[in-house]
Amino acid sequence: MSGYVARKGPLVFSNMGKWAYNLSGFNQYGLHRDDCLFETEDVKEAVRRLPRKTYDERNYRIMRALHLSMTKTILPKEQWTKYEEDEKYLEPYLNEVVREREEREEWVKNH
Repeated sequence: MSGYVARKGPLVFSNMGKWAYNLSGFNQYGLHRDDCLFETEDVKEAVRRLPRKTYDERNYRIMRALHLSMTKTILPKEQWTKYEEDEKYLEPYLNEVVREREEREEWVKNH
């Protein structure tokens, strides 16, 4: 029994997250998680605030995914977005937009 090592929570969640990420299918089109967000007013404003290069990269990924979807194909496996490489590029901008909106709503409520 000395060789037994208990599994740790974050490793399990990481493996489950990776499994769910690959099951979702958007990575087969080269998309990132933030490319697939439902476009609320907050998300639209966050996208508007993106740096030009990041904005262009996002648009390219979305246009490529639309083309692949129309032709009913997917990217070769080596071009899929990998779980470890997918960064949440929109999250800092989205958090800022939400914080500003909540602050504005609080100010309107109190004045």
